[in-house]
Amino acid sequence: MLNTEPHLDDDFYEALIDAHRDLDTARSHALNARLVLLLANHIGDAAVLREALQAARDSAPDAGPPA
Repeated sequence: MLNTEPHLDDDFYEALIDAHRDLDTARSHALNARLVLLLANHIGDAAVLREALQAARDSAPDAGPPA
């Protein structure tokens, strides 16, 4: 079961922002992709990962109709 209750401290958020500092958009996106894959591998539970994907998609701002 996916835990969506906040339990990270501010140090993680600062480290995440620092990891992106001075990166252009493409490198920032690539860093995010690598981080997602590393964390997904660490979690390793396909059901939890699918639940996380759905939760992330459901929480995304509405970008309007597809082009």
